[in-house]
Amino acid sequence: MWKSLTLIIFCAGMLIAETLQAQRISTPMVTLKKPRFNVGVRAGFNSSMFFTDRFTINGEGLEGMQNNYKVGYFASVFCRFNMKKHHFIQPEISYNVLLGSISIPYTLANSSLIEESALIKSRATTIDIPLLYGYKFVDIHPYGMAFMAGPKVGWVWKEHCENTYSGFYQKGIHETVGPVRYSAVAAFAVNISNIFIDFRYEVGLHNVTESIGYDSSATEEPYNQAEIKIKRRLNVLSFSVGIIF
Repeated sequence: MWKSLTLIIFCAGMLIAETLQAQRISTPMVTLKKPRFNVGVRAGFNSSMFFTDRFTINGEGLEGMQNNYKVGYFASVFCRFNMKKHHFIQPEISYNVLLGSISIPYTLANSSLIEESALIKSRATTIDIPLLYGYKFVDIHPYGMAFMAGPKVGWVWKEHCENTYSGFYQKGIHETVGPVRYSAVAAFAVNISNIFIDFRYEVGLHNVTESIGYDSSATEEPYNQAEIKIKRRLNVLSFSVGIIF
């Protein structure tokens, strides 16, 4: 996957360099009349982290939890509505595959709650719709830089989501996730001509887990009477390359 990311960055760099060279030769830097709207596509990689605010078993909190970044991918289409001066509104729709994990060490403090070093692996597929306000603080053809921010709502495709728990005394742990996710997005984009690079950070605004259960018949006493609670938010850092028309 990192080889693919390197290839995308290399290709984008080559295209931008060629565009820049052509513009230097043939076109002076001038401000062009903007169309009322543009459409575009972008694709890239995301790095997801499930920040755990609380994880308790029978009211006792686990210690030393490590939230681990994992690399996923996404693709998006968008429409940009240009407003007066350098302002614009940009709605999007995107398909996302998000990966992450939480590791918990087996320590003396955790020994009564887990039977060995524990691991939670998460995979989620979502359809997201962000609505972004943007401002171009550089807008001189063919160059552009813009900052964007706004809310995002995502629908979880439950058939393509999985949370795997290992290392716990409880067996057959299963997690029920919420069908909708809300987050806040901040983005920075740089373009030369119609080719752009986009960096984003998304902050989860609520708990993504509705409930956790397990197979009590397969769990030894006294652990089969335990209540498990987890509260975690999904934060995502993403990088993409795209074209706007």
